[in-house]
Amino acid sequence: MATLIIILAACTMLTLALFMCYVLGWANQAFHVQVDPRVEQVGEILPGANCGGCGFVGCGEYAEAVVAGNAPPDRCPVGGSACAEAIAKLLGLALKGSFPYRPVVHCGAHYADRLKRPDYRDGEPTCGAANLVSGVQGCTYGCMGFGDCVTVCKYDAIHIVDGLATVDYDKCVGCGACERACPRHIISMAPFKAEKMLVVSCANRDFGKDVKAVCKVGCIGCKACTRFSGLFTVEDNLPKIDYENYDPAQPDEFAKAFEKCPMKRLVYVGKPTDDQFAAVASEDLPALIEPRPETTVDKTPWQG
Repeated sequence: MATLIIILAACTMLTLALFMCYVLGWANQAFHVQVDPRVEQVGEILPGANCGGCGFVGCGEYAEAVVAGNAPPDRCPVGGSACAEAIAKLLGLALKGSFPYRPVVHCGAHYADRLKRPDYRDGEPTCGAANLVSGVQGCTYGCMGFGDCVTVCKYDAIHIVDGLATVDYDKCVGCGACERACPRHIISMAPFKAEKMLVVSCANRDFGKDVKAVCKVGCIGCKACTRFSGLFTVEDNLPKIDYENYDPAQPDEFAKAFEKCPMKRLVYVGKPTDDQFAAVASEDLPALIEPRPETTVDKTPWQG
């Protein structure tokens, strides 16, 4: 009797196994999604950084979008032009003229330039947390200097220097992580038509009197720049640059505006030029550069 029960149980399990194999085989055929082999090929070309700088969740999703024709082949900031050319060649696409996008910090105030700075010693030392605290610093538009942008950067391309986020354009690949991390949205991605670009290094939209009450170097919305160049418009007391018509080959078009800005908030950012390298060529360099066990957090005074 016991033997018969064992045989019946084994037959039942075998029948269930065969039935499930049939169901799985049918499901594999019925729900099979054909994947374009070019998606995998594009994925092999991409750097695999999954930084999100292309606007997609990761390299895999971007590869699918490119093959489907829903994204251009030059959207990867990490891979750069070589990556774009390889993808375009694989898919038989023509590359349109484009420019790399790099982050611009719309604030120029270091700690000494900020007025009305109450102590912020007990709160969480992050920009996201400090931004929720009323009165953490007088200027509600400026960089708070706690380094959320530094934390998210995978390329060590942005640092807090004397309380101000500063981009290292030699290392920056334009992934946009710092832009997305800034709770005050003072970091924006701008098209770099040249290695050095003119930008507005302020985000304060208050009137001049209110700006001066909280910052020594903030833009006062005087509109002087608009009188010297058509590239500038002022909205909400803050200048904006028309980068679509910006031509770095014609610096005279905005040289006067740069010179006449009373608060010097029109600045050039980007990689150092040959002249700038020559200016520091005579400086003595240390014989040995040694690492120090400290981070930007170690240097940051807990103040707004």
